Amino acid sequence: MSIDRELMERSGGRCELCGANAGLGPYSLPGSEGRTNAEILLCPTCSLQLSGGEALDSNHWRCLSDSMWSPVPAVQVAAWRLLKRLSGEAWAQDLLEMLYLDEDLREWAEAAPLPADDERVVQRDCNGVVLQAGDTVTVIKDLDVKGSSLVAKRGTAVRGISLTDNPEHIEGRVNGQRIVILTKFVKKS
Repeated sequence: MSIDRELMERSGGRCELCGANAGLGPYSLPGSEGRTNAEILLCPTCSLQLSGGEALDSNHWRCLSDSMWSPVPAVQVAAWRLLKRLSGEAWAQDLLEMLYLDEDLREWAEAAPLPADDERVVQRDCNGVVLQAGDTVTVIKDLDVKGSSLVAKRGTAVRGISLTDNPEHIEGRVNGQRIVILTKFVKKS
């Protein structure tokens, strides 16, 4: 039986990551030398973004919340690699923390370098320290929140921040409300 046919039967004729059913083709995971069953069936969008040929569309990859639980090891490895690349997003970081890979699969997932995202944005606090998703920061100045009567007081700790596409902005919860905060007004705790 050909590999295409095996993949079609295993996946039910759907992309093994997002579930699309058009333009499917086999994709061999990099860093899989000497491994059997290192191919997965992907749609063109998933294939291009996974290989680094296209920038990651984080909204497209919300489908990983389902596909990461696949019993197929190659799908689990692909999901881990994508979640690792998207770890600047709070939802992706949460999924990555839930995804368990045994030692052998973890080694396989880490065997291939992740494609560089040339467009990766780096947020820095007022002292120039690099911020990462999930960090805790402290507000260094009273900030009026536009569109509300809320004032983020100096010294307020903002836990579990999320990063944005803008290097000058982060997101976090202050008094139960999710707000955008300028990085020049926070310091990493």
